[in-house]
Amino acid sequence: MSHMCGLCLTLRDDHGQASRVATNYDGLVVSVLAAAQAEECAGTRRAGACPLRGMRGADVADGAGARLAASVSLMLASAKISDHIADGDGVYARRGVRALAGRVADRWRRGAQESSGALGFDGEGLLAVLDRQKRAEEAAGPGTDVLAVTWPTEEATGEAFAHTAVLAGRPGNAAPLREAGRLFGRIAHLLDAVEDRERDREQGAWNPLTATGTEPARARELCDDAVLGVRLALEEAEFTDGRLVHALLGHELGRAVDRTFTQAGYPQDPYQHGHPHHDPRYPQHPHGQNPNRQHPHRRADGGHSYGDDYATTGGSSGSSDEAGNSKGNCCETCCSCGDTPPLNQPYKRGLFSGCAVALFMFCTCQLCCRDPHPGPWSGKSRDAWCNVCECCECCRCCECCNL
Repeated sequence: MSHMCGLCLTLRDDHGQASRVATNYDGLVVSVLAAAQAEECAGTRRAGACPLRGMRGADVADGAGARLAASVSLMLASAKISDHIADGDGVYARRGVRALAGRVADRWRRGAQESSGALGFDGEGLLAVLDRQKRAEEAAGPGTDVLAVTWPTEEATGEAFAHTAVLAGRPGNAAPLREAGRLFGRIAHLLDAVEDRERDREQGAWNPLTATGTEPARARELCDDAVLGVRLALEEAEFTDGRLVHALLGHELGRAVDRTFTQAGYPQDPYQHGHPHHDPRYPQHPHGQNPNRQHPHRRADGGHSYGDDYATTGGSSGSSDEAGNSKGNCCETCCSCGDTPPLNQPYKRGLFSGCAVALFMFCTCQLCCRDPHPGPWSGKSRDAWCNVCECCECCRCCECCNL
């Protein structure tokens, strides 16, 4: 909330009240990254009462990271408005609205360029990348790889993430953060496409999945691989205090993918190719590494490929025997939670029957390892207990299974 409010107030102070509508969760990640790398970028200021905080004051993020997040958010908002104008989506098809929105987009673009330039960020280059987005969409058609459409967004987000390392005085973090940003941009673009797919189809609007003929299953595979790639990239970066970064990009990002696809009507079997929170491809306990396995994100040429390596592996989880039969993931081999059925409609149990189910779920590791799991009494979806620790990196779920 500190970074969210800091982003909102920075937009107001630097670009006017109307620009506060550009506040978004994706943009605040830039502020979080800058603050996590250096104490100088983790400054705060006291903000007054706000209705969204219950008319209470708060200490909100302030400094170079918040200003960079505001500039990037405003650039992306102006590009999105321009895209809607070009496509004639919804109210943007009206001449008066189109003219007004065009002036707002131009003003935001100029303001974002000025503020980013003061931070040493190449706003011109970022806008040039965003301009290539339209050309990529126009060139896309059935059979086109959807990554050709998401690439401009990936490049723009990667540059924004990398510049946080410059602001924090940690140039060694630029490369891994650029890769993390590139994959984060891919996820954001694909999730937006999945979320709007049916609505765009009804309205006849352009959608990257529909235009390229990409199935939701392929989009889900790309998102899961990118989530893993972000986690691996963050392992290469150094943070002064990386707890919030890992909570947002290491845990919540995977949950956002699950939530978006489920709400869009494309649920994923968590045991089809490894649950995002228990993926054996993600580095666990140092003693759990297979010495005969190649480093998961090191290419033969010495470079890195954090997310793309897994797009062609089939995403299988666990190990396999000589006949190629899967032995299952870690939870399936050490406890019975791998055999539990998927969540159904919520139901309620009595006190004693709920206690019996709770005891069973505890003894079979479902409460700590199965994510999500049904509540013993209410049947409602609950998060795994081990996920509580992910923000402070004090443990890894089921890491004993990899010993």
